[in-house]
Amino acid sequence: MTIWVPDLARRPGPRYLAISEALAEDTARGRLPSGTRLPTHRELAERLGLTVGTVTRGYGEAARRGLVSGEVGRGTFVRGPAAEFAPLSPAGGLAADLSANLPPRVTDEDRWPSLPRTLAALSRRKDLGRLLDYPPEGGAPEHRAAGAAWIRRAGLEAAPEQVLVSSGSQHGMTAVFSALLRPGDLVLTEALTYPGMKALAGLLHLRLQALAMDEHGLVPDALAAACRRAGAKALYLMPTLQNPTTRTIPEERRREIAGIARAHGLVVVEDDVHGLLPASPPRPLSAFLPEQSVYLTGTAKSLAPGLRIGFVLAPASLVPRLAAAIRTTTWMAAPLMAEIAARWIMEGTADAILKRKRKEAAVRQRVALSLLAGSPVESDPAAYHLWLHLPEPWRSETFVDAARRRGVAVTPAQAFMVGRGAVPAAVRVCLGAAADRAQLEFGLGVLAALLTRSPEPAPITTGP
Repeated sequence: MTIWVPDLARRPGPRYLAISEALAEDTARGRLPSGTRLPTHRELAERLGLTVGTVTRGYGEAARRGLVSGEVGRGTFVRGPAAEFAPLSPAGGLAADLSANLPPRVTDEDRWPSLPRTLAALSRRKDLGRLLDYPPEGGAPEHRAAGAAWIRRAGLEAAPEQVLVSSGSQHGMTAVFSALLRPGDLVLTEALTYPGMKALAGLLHLRLQALAMDEHGLVPDALAAACRRAGAKALYLMPTLQNPTTRTIPEERRREIAGIARAHGLVVVEDDVHGLLPASPPRPLSAFLPEQSVYLTGTAKSLAPGLRIGFVLAPASLVPRLAAAIRTTTWMAAPLMAEIAARWIMEGTADAILKRKRKEAAVRQRVALSLLAGSPVESDPAAYHLWLHLPEPWRSETFVDAARRRGVAVTPAQAFMVGRGAVPAAVRVCLGAAADRAQLEFGLGVLAALLTRSPEPAPITTGP
């Protein structure tokens, strides 16, 4: 008999459900191998300080989910990993959401002490009310200067007068494409691209064309061929820690792509929201095409998802048009939020937060590669996500459905595809969305167990 004592302190809700969820997690993580004999109801009740009835209900819930089985006269035994059985939540809710590409939480020291200090300092300003007024077009000069400083950290020269402040990088994208393109215009993208770009193209009635990728990202020959066919107005790409594949385009290839775009008069929109996550990233592609590229970055991915401040770097000739588009779409980025971001950037707080994010991302990537060992995975130590290739006969949608039935959410390949074609047998797994490492390990354990199984047969439905 195993002396198993679950930690229920971090599990809210009824104690009997907490016992069942702890069983699911520990079996998925390999702490309770199949066949393990669990403590008797009375023994576990005494160790946890609960009633025997509560433990009995907990074991009963675990049995209902298929996690354990009882044998009269012998005891209660673990049946197998949680991924083989029912959802963890009685209501079918999620036990681990690995679908949202968020920066990982570290601890409350991550940013919260910084926020009260910043707000306290702001409260002592005699001109605090200025942050509730309309700023100058494009953003307050000090906020544009902070944006330029943030962009320079990525290795790109940036003059404050060429930087515009937006309400996050997604809003920056909206302003850029609405200002530079018209309905029906053609935009080239990577074959697998950020879903926000697909949604924006639908909103603005833009046409997207997929370009081939290899292990190093966008294939230059595919770009050149598309440009020779004429008609394309812009290229949108994410060269660093690409979403969803985590691929980073090497510098030499960035130069080649910039040369092709220059030769064909193609505007390049570089989405570099992950550009500061690697400690030593390649120079942005825009560095090799400054006169013909628009560079997008922000604070949501690198600092905090609710800090919705983006920075748009553009050639001087485009700045008035982009400023007008920002004004048209949201009038302005909130000056108070921009002030917080600017202070953190200029005072070094942002660098300290970013350093902790990098460290936690690396830890979570190591955990993921350990738990998914033996599975083909594309990843990067600095990325918040990974691209998990599925074995036969799994398909992206069936795997996503199977994982969700077991309380774990991941994103199917279809969400990233541009145009028609064969859907990759892969899913994006986000490591930052998990509230803590224990939840991450549980979710990854469910995925790892699923990878060892075959898809369940689709249910047979009959007419009325």
